[in-house]
Amino acid sequence: MGIKKYRPTTSTLRFRTGYTFEEITTDKPEKSLLKSKPKTGGRNNSGRITCRHMGGGHRHHYRIIDFKRDKIGIPAKVASIEYDPNRTARIALLHYVDGEKRYILAPEGLEVGAKVMSGPDAEITVGNAIPLERIPLGSVVHNIELKRGKGGQIARSAGTYAQVVAKDGDYVHVKMPSNDVHLIRKECLATIGSVSNPDHSLIKIGKAGRKRWMGIRPSVRGVAMNPVDHPMGGGEGKTSGGGHPVSPWGKPAKGGKTRKTRKYSDKYIVKAVKKR
Repeated sequence: MGIKKYRPTTSTLRFRTGYTFEEITTDKPEKSLLKSKPKTGGRNNSGRITCRHMGGGHRHHYRIIDFKRDKIGIPAKVASIEYDPNRTARIALLHYVDGEKRYILAPEGLEVGAKVMSGPDAEITVGNAIPLERIPLGSVVHNIELKRGKGGQIARSAGTYAQVVAKDGDYVHVKMPSNDVHLIRKECLATIGSVSNPDHSLIKIGKAGRKRWMGIRPSVRGVAMNPVDHPMGGGEGKTSGGGHPVSPWGKPAKGGKTRKTRKYSDKYIVKAVKKR
């Protein structure tokens, strides 16, 4: 996967970067795995804005992704590597021997024509989904289940991965992308390899209009508003607010702890990077 730069014919193109899409093998998605995705503009069913700074953007369909990988023991062939407008990673179209087609998250290094499979009897190769108890220590994995049968929830964005570091009874110690070490049941599935498109973090948007293409509207700073509009607004001349950073509704922001102090999953955290 490559990153391309643009000739600076305008000031916005001077620092803008984009994808070369050299790993994409087709621009025509599988129609049977598409679903309509209507625009909400950040509004709920009552018409009230519940998520600010959303609206506009290109129209696209949702690709139905198989996060569960529950076709145990049935081999499949990678038919194509495709772009997905709904996520940062690339996706791979699988053709199973029984005729079914499914999309999965494409791991880094997976190529068209490769064979993949799910289940305890699958080989330790990129793209195979295997129970954690059968994955060797030190292996890099992604799309990890937290509950068996629920589907992968951990390490799904571009370039992310976790690592199997230890095994202890019914649990496996997994080092998360945050460097926390969590206990996960040994029967939970995880896919071998890291998620594709690791260069995503190197992309520079370059101009405000490109954010609008993505459906993201402008965000105004609170200190630039009036006191009636924001707790940090107002003041004579230029000011940084004079108080601790807060949201428009007065909740502390920028560093405030958001995790519950007594969350049920705390007992599964063996080593935390930050003190809970």
